[in-house]
Amino acid sequence: MRALAPVIRRIFQQQSRISSSIGSHLHHQPRYYCNPQLDYLNLARTRAFTLWPPCRPPAQKCLFFSNLAGRKKGEEEEGDEEVLDMEAGTVRCAANYAPLTPISFIERAAAVYGGRAAVIYGERRRTWAEERDRCVRAAASLATRFGVARGDVVAVLSPNVPAMYELHFAVPMAGAVLCTFNTRHDAGMLSVLLNHSGAKVFFVESSLLHVGRDALKRLIKESNNHGGTRPPVLLSISSSSSEEEGDDDDASDSNTGCIVADYEDLINDAPSQFDIRWPANELDPISLNYTSGTTSRPKGVVYNHRGAYLNTIATVLAYDITAMPVYLWTVPMFHCNGWNLPWGVAMQGGTNVCLRHFTARVIFDRIARHGVTHMGGAPTVLNMIVNAPPADRAPLPGPVRVMTGGSPPPPRVLFGMEEMGFVVHHIYGLTETYGPATVCAWMPEWDALPAHDRARLKARQGFHHIAMQGVDVKDPVTMESVPRDGNTVGEVMFRGNTVMSGYYKDLNATKESMAGGWLHSGDLAVRHEDGYIQLKDRAKDIIISGGENISSIEVESVIFSHPAVLEAAVVARPDDYWGETPCARLLSSRTAPLPRKPRS
Repeated sequence: MRALAPVIRRIFQQQSRISSSIGSHLHHQPRYYCNPQLDYLNLARTRAFTLWPPCRPPAQKCLFFSNLAGRKKGEEEEGDEEVLDMEAGTVRCAANYAPLTPISFIERAAAVYGGRAAVIYGERRRTWAEERDRCVRAAASLATRFGVARGDVVAVLSPNVPAMYELHFAVPMAGAVLCTFNTRHDAGMLSVLLNHSGAKVFFVESSLLHVGRDALKRLIKESNNHGGTRPPVLLSISSSSSEEEGDDDDASDSNTGCIVADYEDLINDAPSQFDIRWPANELDPISLNYTSGTTSRPKGVVYNHRGAYLNTIATVLAYDITAMPVYLWTVPMFHCNGWNLPWGVAMQGGTNVCLRHFTARVIFDRIARHGVTHMGGAPTVLNMIVNAPPADRAPLPGPVRVMTGGSPPPPRVLFGMEEMGFVVHHIYGLTETYGPATVCAWMPEWDALPAHDRARLKARQGFHHIAMQGVDVKDPVTMESVPRDGNTVGEVMFRGNTVMSGYYKDLNATKESMAGGWLHSGDLAVRHEDGYIQLKDRAKDIIISGGENISSIEVESVIFSHPAVLEAAVVARPDDYWGETPCARLLSSRTAPLPRKPRS
């Protein structure tokens, strides 16, 4: 592998050069900037559409989440059209245009698959007709009881329970923006994110109420001391089932001063009539997802209805999800909105098998019990399955397709999954690309290759999916594509309809990330002769030892090939002589422990 130091330096150098690409262009724009790629939507005609509020008084509502003034769905009047080409006689009107939105997926599911199981949680089952009704009721209560308006943020801290699934539809049905938090965040981080998002309502699942309450106390204290965002209303989610253990805390709370009610109260006490607040424009925000914060404090990534709709379709196609699948929820819904699959399962009229928590035994049990056809998870989930003791396993009732991403899976893990009867789909993406953005498309001629070669090919990140215009590996300064030689390292960049709208309240970071008309990932990769990309590392994770560049991913892959290794992580360790040296932390397998003295 060629030296990576020049590439890394260029990635950091381009931070100060963005003004030569799009920064200077934005500086001379009118008060609000709209993406020039979206001109075909004639956004100037809407006047109220705004993407970047450069400045506003603290008390003013964030225009980033302002909706266009428009009629309700179905209220368009005759003659309400926009002439696109007078000579050609083409128009855009209610008959041939409607904003794309994932809300439409559950509407269709309720109409086509109304009597089929939509959600399974323990012994609890609900149909698509019931789910659609519950989502509308929750939206109605949010709007009428808690005053949630278009563009307001509704935050959720919850594992994969039914309410978490329903809120992916209920919140946008209320015209609001869904913001799901990582359940591993502590109270300090949650208070920061609540303040930054300006959430109006905060749903917290019962097992996490202690963390949610602590976060609100911190937010209230900070608000009282320095002024700031008004604390959100706290609502609990009671989610225990006959099969899932967990204590449901008392929903009352006298310490924070916030109103507290339970999610089911929203369903039971909802008004009888409510008109779904369809997006007036498909570029209206649908969700706010915070990055992991691996390189800095988490940033708020804004998704719009159009991007969510398109990425859902692309993910379903890349994942071979046909009609009426049974999907096991082992991917956290708080992560990139569950890779868009809360909407994707509804799109195909499938069944969601929800899990608050899981082990290998639980996974095998649910697959056998419910006839699971699809599931997903990071390579750590696949590793857990491959290394499950025989007592925890059960025969698969049929092929189970598994989508994996998050980090490059070791070939040994991919081979182990294949041996057990799982069909692995390797995807790659960022929070900024709605999750899945590339897929390692499998070629039939690869079936005849030895197992190790098949796993090695599948471990690559592949090509962009159908909703992404392109993915490339480029020099971040010259913006030239690297040769397809499998050796020259560059930065992975994306362009297309499923790239985020921007970082919430951070225009500079948005401009920086999209310098040169491409979304910069910060990931380092090569491009092979067949066009497939393959990650080598993140720029920040490269280990520079004695002037040589070492990929932590490649070292981890070699370590994983040893049968005694269950988990491995390689990081840089400071060294007085070499500058940095690789340091590996290993977890040995119970069936094949590591030797006391490692061999060279």
